[in-house]
Amino acid sequence: MKLAFSFLCEHPGRRTGLTTLFRSFITEARRQDPSVEWVIFAGAGAFSDLAGPGVEVVEDFSANDRRLDRLWADHFLVGPAARRRGAAALLTVGFMPLRTGGLPVVMHVFTVPPRRGGGLGAAYRRAAMARGLRHAALVIANSQWTAAQLRALAPVVVSHEGLDSAVFQPAGPTGIPGLPSGYLLWVSNFYPYKRAELVLAAYARLSRELRSRHPLVLAGGDWEGGRARAEAEAQRLGLGSDTRFVGWVDDADLPTLYRGARVLVSATAEETFGRNVTEALACGCPCVLQDLAVLREVAGPAACFVDFTDSAAAGESLRQICTDDAQVARLRTQGIEWAKRYSYSRLVRQRLTAILRLPLSPS
Repeated sequence: MKLAFSFLCEHPGRRTGLTTLFRSFITEARRQDPSVEWVIFAGAGAFSDLAGPGVEVVEDFSANDRRLDRLWADHFLVGPAARRRGAAALLTVGFMPLRTGGLPVVMHVFTVPPRRGGGLGAAYRRAAMARGLRHAALVIANSQWTAAQLRALAPVVVSHEGLDSAVFQPAGPTGIPGLPSGYLLWVSNFYPYKRAELVLAAYARLSRELRSRHPLVLAGGDWEGGRARAEAEAQRLGLGSDTRFVGWVDDADLPTLYRGARVLVSATAEETFGRNVTEALACGCPCVLQDLAVLREVAGPAACFVDFTDSAAAGESLRQICTDDAQVARLRTQGIEWAKRYSYSRLVRQRLTAILRLPLSPS
């Protein structure tokens, strides 16, 4: 049995959380079921290290560094190419190809585009997803919340995203050289919807003494000038000496970053899952999160929730987490236990089981 998966939506020079998810998915899938082989369509060099027995990496088509070419490839070229290579189904992210090569399509949904506005990119995502929800053989959503947003005619399976518990765990090196442990931590690329400015506004409500003991560390890659805007806002609020912008942090170093933090802070306006939340919980890092239904689903009782658009209330939540050691200890214990429900082993088992039940194309 051979399955194809298009990762062309990933920019080969700009890593995201999906890059890690895809890598772990394929690695664990090969471990769980070596009888299933994979054809991966990806940008040059992005996933070439996964090539080996049972995994063919095809770099013949453009990825998201050349967006229009990538859209053409994903919609018209990848399906027939997968069929020629003997694939029995094609897995995609957020769309149904216009030419499938006669293969059933399994569409993963990681984002829900806005119902209106957002320019041409958002309009395309709405149209592509709507077509997939009508015509895909199977839709895989990463949370119950996400599934509830979909108006799908295709069958929908809910499968939470995975977590590598051998990597994200409470034991191990802690913190950032040059910083005392107990910093407040924000982890994300600087996308507008992550709203770093609201975290800064809440943090500015803390006393100077608390800020000196608990600096705010912002880790993540730039996105269309978002980091520069956040740095300017920190200076405007007088937080320059209390904030650290550390840039992109390699996956291997994230657990150390989480373990040294007093709390992970997220003011995101939207999510369909929240991978950094599960990573932090597994490392024993408490979370103060924007009060979204999906984050309550993912973090359960192991996090604090607040509306970051109310900077006074959000600042009070941060003050409490900075001063209440008993609360921090309780949240650490709850978070470590709660995070055990997320694993790549479970994710692959759920998704492969659902895919292999489909009427697949003969090779």
